[in-house]
Amino acid sequence: MANYVFGVDIGGTTVKIGLFTTQGEMVEKWEITTRTDEGGKYILSDIAASVEDKLAEKKIEKSDVAGVGMGVPGPVKADGTVIKCVNLGWGIFNVEEELSKLLELPVKAGNDANMAALGEMWQGGGKGHQDVVMITLGTGVGGGIIREGKIVAGVNGAGGEIGHMPMVDDESECCGCGKKGCLEQYASANGLVRVAERYIAAHRDVATKLDLNAGFTAKDVCDAAKAGDAAGIAAVEQSMKLLGKAMAAVACVMDPEVFVVGGGLSKAGSIIIDTAAKYYKEYAFHASRETEIKLATLGNSAGMYGGVKMVIG
Repeated sequence: MANYVFGVDIGGTTVKIGLFTTQGEMVEKWEITTRTDEGGKYILSDIAASVEDKLAEKKIEKSDVAGVGMGVPGPVKADGTVIKCVNLGWGIFNVEEELSKLLELPVKAGNDANMAALGEMWQGGGKGHQDVVMITLGTGVGGGIIREGKIVAGVNGAGGEIGHMPMVDDESECCGCGKKGCLEQYASANGLVRVAERYIAAHRDVATKLDLNAGFTAKDVCDAAKAGDAAGIAAVEQSMKLLGKAMAAVACVMDPEVFVVGGGLSKAGSIIIDTAAKYYKEYAFHASRETEIKLATLGNSAGMYGGVKMVIG
């Protein structure tokens, strides 16, 4: 009976790797650089080398390792095939098979947001629930759907791509996915800044501490809103109104026990959660109106926990 499992979360700049017991206890975590040059061809070999080094350091035999669970920033099909990871330079190939060959260990892979959702359901903000929708508000907007304790990835691995729900019809700028008017363009950290910039440009008469010329961050917008700044409040309201509306649409399909909200923007706390919840209640179907909305608790370790859970089942 194996005692250990590795959780891996591949990001655009770093790869987070954790050594866990099969009971779900984190023994140690560390990061390596994500080498995206030459089409990301070094990423898996770098991960394999780092895992091998840790096994040697801890004097752990491969026979004592249940496997490696890995989250990647893109759609992943049920057989482990990634369907383009733009941030990594990857095309279409079977990531499970490739890493398994390098490590001679079983490998399970999934979309990073789905892995984070699974992790939060298991050991985080969704603990105690089996039907969870996680929304990650970071540079973009990610999502993960857990139904009866299992990831709902969809046929093309695109289940839970909440950030690319079309929300605004008359948007002129393109989202990173190539469409226009996606939720991500308004409710992500970058989106909130964009909403604030547009609001200030259109309302020059409104006094605000947010300086268009100097530039500002999503944290600056949230801090301004907390301090009663009119432009900050307007931007948060506009942004979270669209998030609440999107969540209401998701609830009509999924009807989860709980929404778990994570990512860097969620660190602003109640001003984000409460504003989104206000609009969620306004737009939600009556049967789902009281669905809980909670903050994620595992931070940037959620994806690793999800990878571990995927391996141990």
